[in-house]
Amino acid sequence: MEKKIAVYICTGCGIGDALDIDALSKVATGEYKVSICKTDGFLCGKDGVELIKKDIEGEGVNTIVIAGCSSRVNYDVFDFGPDKIVERTNLREQVAWCHPAGDEDTQMLAEDYLRMSLAKLKNVNLPEPYQVDDFSKAILVVGGGFTGLNAALESARAGYQTILVEKEAALGGYVGKMYKQVPLKAPFTELEENSIPALIKAVEEAGVKVYTSATIEKTAGAPGMFDVTINQNGSTVQERVGAIVLATGARPYDPGKLGHLGFGQYENVITQAMFEEMAAAGKLEAGKVAFIQCAGSRDKEHLPYCSAACCIESIKQALYVKENNPEANVYIYYKDIRSNGQYEHFYKKAQQEGVIFIKGDVTAITENDGTLTIEADDHTMGTKSEADEFDLVVLANGMVPAAAFGEMLDAAPAQDEAAAAADEPKVSVAPIIKSNMLNLEYRQGPELPSLKYGFPDSHYICFPYETRRTGIYAAGVVRAPMDMLSALEDATGAALKAIQCVEATARGQALHPRSGDMSYPEFNMTRCTQCKRCTEECPFGAINEDEKANPLPNPTRCRRCGTCMGACPERIISFKNYSVPMIGNMVKAIEVPEEIEEKPRILVFACENDAIPALDMAGINRLEYNPWVRIIPVRCLGSLNLIWINDAMARGFDGVLLMGCKHGDDYQCHFMKGSELAEYRLSKISETLNRLGLESERVRATTVNIMDYDKIPAMLDEFAKELEELGPNPMKDFQ
Repeated sequence: MEKKIAVYICTGCGIGDALDIDALSKVATGEYKVSICKTDGFLCGKDGVELIKKDIEGEGVNTIVIAGCSSRVNYDVFDFGPDKIVERTNLREQVAWCHPAGDEDTQMLAEDYLRMSLAKLKNVNLPEPYQVDDFSKAILVVGGGFTGLNAALESARAGYQTILVEKEAALGGYVGKMYKQVPLKAPFTELEENSIPALIKAVEEAGVKVYTSATIEKTAGAPGMFDVTINQNGSTVQERVGAIVLATGARPYDPGKLGHLGFGQYENVITQAMFEEMAAAGKLEAGKVAFIQCAGSRDKEHLPYCSAACCIESIKQALYVKENNPEANVYIYYKDIRSNGQYEHFYKKAQQEGVIFIKGDVTAITENDGTLTIEADDHTMGTKSEADEFDLVVLANGMVPAAAFGEMLDAAPAQDEAAAAADEPKVSVAPIIKSNMLNLEYRQGPELPSLKYGFPDSHYICFPYETRRTGIYAAGVVRAPMDMLSALEDATGAALKAIQCVEATARGQALHPRSGDMSYPEFNMTRCTQCKRCTEECPFGAINEDEKANPLPNPTRCRRCGTCMGACPERIISFKNYSVPMIGNMVKAIEVPEEIEEKPRILVFACENDAIPALDMAGINRLEYNPWVRIIPVRCLGSLNLIWINDAMARGFDGVLLMGCKHGDDYQCHFMKGSELAEYRLSKISETLNRLGLESERVRATTVNIMDYDKIPAMLDEFAKELEELGPNPMKDFQ
């Protein structure tokens, strides 16, 4: 469309007091020939919004620059419909609130930010939503245990066609075999009857299509158009679904590895699962029972993590014994009792019933004349204890996610010789365990990428259900160790995420974290060199390849991070509202003073998910930082294209700072690998700078999160001081 641009400058919130608004307006009307430039003291108020709407209706304005507060606030106020381009220039948090009012440098900063916004608009176009043929809103749930049944039920009750696949002949999973279950409702003190029979009945009545004795043979496609081949008793059937909930549960840790605790040596040393079978068969005849917690869990030689449910399950089983025989002696040996949330009431109930809790490490179990003796280090008393004449010892042997069972595949996808020989750095890839659950037809592997313990990887803070495969959501103990109440909440959360996925995808919108974004990557294939970098570096498996190594994008898998755009050496990938030329124009729009003026310039590429919020928080808290800084928000540092740094140095910038999210095992990158990728790429630009006679120290990457806002001034001042010591960028002489 032909753009009719109008600029609206807000003078409220101290902006008018800090800046020369007339001079700022002349940047728009003089330098950029914008015909409409207006000011208002309260632009987000009713009158301010009406001012803009009047120009939209009367003047045909379709491209709007709001120069005022951060784009992270009032985004709903300045939403003028999908056919309007709205660009936000942050004059409040990043100018007026963090720099001295009336200062020359503050004015120059504001004018540069307005220039950057207007230059950006040259390459911004309205995205056209991607539409899927034969779109499906059906939800597939894989796994018919407690979590899977609840997820299927919630999805069906919300009005969505739901399909449930269970590999066993009957629904119910591990919980279905329990005698009774832990409480799921107030007052959280009483044993409850097994809920599985009622749950199965509810699922059937809700109209869920159920496949038992079935496995997923193949999953192809993407959100809104997953084509799933289901093998049921040797016959195959295909279903098209919009989103998938993975609820395949967990298996008990192999007790055969717990010989040091007597399993396999003594008949009356059993596991929690074996105890449930005894209880269900009415064979609870023991008068003195010991439960040993963390039998394998929280142990470097076995399961390094806490399995979360064991403590509550042992308390439940101890109450079985007390319910059957109130005079029975019941002991629980524990490292720490983890009765999360409302389960503290359940723990107290066991104490009131006479269950004895001993904090200590069991060091030995022996048997003499059919009775068992337990030796332990009693941490409470600080002594060694010995208790004998136990009829039964029950090991809480922990849980292992179903996704962890299978063949470990190579972490990195296969590369041809040319790709392997390329000097570009390669990003680390999360491991894939071929566990025969989803059998994805993805270039990146047949299952979900996993953490080191076999749990599907996702952003553990912000997006607990999302996996790295868009439209596939993990729930229950396959996702993380948890108790039944948490698994119930997980089932609902994952079902809601799946519903959110199909609805957003139907509108052509992106999912988390760029929710609502209608852009998607477009490829200019005439210049593609088949280098495979886009397919290798995409964190979400959004790009497959054909037999000639040409990229095959799957737009509904894409989360719009732009990592592929940053990876492409030929710059053939772009979005309607985000591209290499767009950011390049912003860099070139910044005025770089001559060396004689002694006003250095530092360019900051800041991740919109962590760094930009931190910078905004610095402004909100009125923390003053270096006025030499010019900030360009990027979707993710993974989208960083090295040409931007080359352009900045050629323009005479004295330094470039990349501000991204924390990476590593406990990463906080919303796009998983963005910050890591940026640092890999930075290692190559350093060599280029050295060849040009520029110090590599002029370009640096750092990580921040929103809670680091108070560190921002020192971080920027320190970098500026180092640049002063290096002296001006010699490329200024060529401007």
